[in-house]
Amino acid sequence: MTVIPELIEGFMNESIIGRAQKKGIAEIHIHNLRDYSTDRHRKVDDYPFGGFAGMVMKCQPIDDCIAALKAERDYDEIIFTTPDGQQFDQPMANELSLKKNIIILCGHYKGVDYRIREHLITKEVSIGDFVLTGGELAAACMTDAIVRVLPGAIGDEQSALSDSFQDNLLAAPVYTRPADYKGWQVPDILLSGHEAKIKDWELQQAIERTQRLRPDLLKK
Repeated sequence: MTVIPELIEGFMNESIIGRAQKKGIAEIHIHNLRDYSTDRHRKVDDYPFGGFAGMVMKCQPIDDCIAALKAERDYDEIIFTTPDGQQFDQPMANELSLKKNIIILCGHYKGVDYRIREHLITKEVSIGDFVLTGGELAAACMTDAIVRVLPGAIGDEQSALSDSFQDNLLAAPVYTRPADYKGWQVPDILLSGHEAKIKDWELQQAIERTQRLRPDLLKK
């Protein structure tokens, strides 16, 4: 649910997300909140009470859009993208990938009328401690992270399971051909063909990189 669908329409039809939809693994619909506004100019925002700066998304278009969607099917989560929400991470992406139907409301302007958050939203999510012009990019990031772990979305499912953060570790380094490029060598262990030793190297590299770059992850 967005006031600027053009920001994410292209993104949702390309790469893994686009292929997942063509395969019937995921179904994504973008809803323009202006289509639900009762204002003759299709306005979805107004000035905040109290004299605060900025504009606020109104209750009515959001409420009517959610009501229309819920009349068609049940939803497991109604998510609001907001800088003060719970931090989005890989475990949350994995959890949300198990849901059947999800609504993501993209925040915009100064935010939404807080009554929407109190009465309709089930989960508030942030992709980081920074502020974007709108929640569309956050929704796109979340959608990509959720869809790519759905079975069949990626040809090699083990690839998704070995990504960074799946086990609270950063991924080990990866290399490809040629084994020698300008004298830059691929580690000998990866050329050994010894699967057990390679797996052990991969784990040790993941632990070392996590300790050096993201020690906070090890605490989890």
